Amino acid sequence: MAVDLGASSGRVVAGRLEGGLLHTEEAARFPNGPVPVPTAHGERLHWDVLSLYSGILAGLRAAAADGGAASVGVDSWAVDYGLLDADGELVGNPVHYRDDRTDGAAERVFEDLPAEELYAVNGLQVQPFNTLFQLVAASGSAHLASARDLLLLPDLLGHWLTGERVAELTNASTTGMVDAGTRDWSQRCLDLLRDRHGVPAADLLPRIVAPGTVVGHLGPAAGPASGAPLVAVGSHDTASAVAAVPAERRTFAYISSGTWSLVGVELDAPVRTEQGRAENFTNELGVDGTVRYLRNVTGLWLLQESLRVWKERGTEVDLDGLLERAARVPALSCVVDVDDARFRPPGDMPARIAAYAAETGQRPPETDAEVARCVFDSLALAYRRAVRRAAELSGAGVEVVHVVGGGARNTLLCRLTADATGLPVVAGPAEATAVGNLLVQARAVGALDGDLWDLRRVVGDSFAVHTYRPEGATAPWEAAERRLV
Repeated sequence: MAVDLGASSGRVVAGRLEGGLLHTEEAARFPNGPVPVPTAHGERLHWDVLSLYSGILAGLRAAAADGGAASVGVDSWAVDYGLLDADGELVGNPVHYRDDRTDGAAERVFEDLPAEELYAVNGLQVQPFNTLFQLVAASGSAHLASARDLLLLPDLLGHWLTGERVAELTNASTTGMVDAGTRDWSQRCLDLLRDRHGVPAADLLPRIVAPGTVVGHLGPAAGPASGAPLVAVGSHDTASAVAAVPAERRTFAYISSGTWSLVGVELDAPVRTEQGRAENFTNELGVDGTVRYLRNVTGLWLLQESLRVWKERGTEVDLDGLLERAARVPALSCVVDVDDARFRPPGDMPARIAAYAAETGQRPPETDAEVARCVFDSLALAYRRAVRRAAELSGAGVEVVHVVGGGARNTLLCRLTADATGLPVVAGPAEATAVGNLLVQARAVGALDGDLWDLRRVVGDSFAVHTYRPEGATAPWEAAERRLV
């Protein structure tokens, strides 16, 4: 059973292996999202992790009702964490990565550890919400002062399920506190946090375990799933999604497309060059010793927020109809830099897009279809840049782009991505995160054998994919790129 947590919902997906094929079924789904809470320091965005835990337990009970569970694995987004006090009690709900408390935290770190030196250790792109920066922002807080343990979100939920406290490698690698070469906590980063910011991270962080490790067994709260082994999967959802890319050889780029789009290539070792740092490429550690060399691109978040705003204003937009209408809007009429900081927090995304267009001398999109087409064209343009630069900076050869995750269902975006990159795009499976989670579990408990490529062959045999081939010239995309420079 895969517990798969996303920014807007969580679910429990049951997997069954029969005749070498993986069959999946969603057993439960429950809502998730940021909760604004007033504090003495202003409004804070939090995750309702107790509601998530309740949804997980109900989902596991429902999924295991007819026959128990062979194993369970938990994946989620990265960087966010929960704190436990000396009694093992949760110290407040975890803060949401989109909260603005980290503004300026990176600059405080760089005063003592310059960005290029930090990159030489962790190989991570600078994101204001990296756990390292979150801890600096939390320095001196009452919550942090009372903490005795820090667990990343999937590990916190795994702790409640089993009583065990670990840090799974793929998620830990996004914190900014792991040495990308040794694949363990960086003593230099831990010393910096203690000596310069008063954060005893070395005392708070648990041992790191690799994907495929059996962490413990579920307690009685899981009902019929109790006793099942909890497997540390690629608990960063992107690690599980990339593990489920149905590629046959290494010459591929991937786009894990959802609220965020993670765009890059798979390598055997990190690339920590100054050029990569300057262009904000990151080295995230993956399943079976792999490295995901990628760039975080703001993904379907812009469309999701636009849909939410339209709904609040009384207009319920049908997504399928919106895609059809957006396809009829002239290509590249308006493009934006989807990674511009203004698009990061929740808010009126259509108004922000219009303001960006006006500032850059473009006609602002007016209808919902024009807004959607702007988002899709802009995403495809960002994918083009990221795929090309990932290949150039890493030396990887790229012959095909694999799109996995929810964006694999978006036929317009996949077609535009093929045109923008000039490469065939293979879309699917849409449920790649749950699939990768399940396959790592299956191997850990002996239901499958082999290496990562053997797992990927199971994906290719079990799920249908669709290939989009470039249909138009790349010159219009090159011109659109110049518009954003």
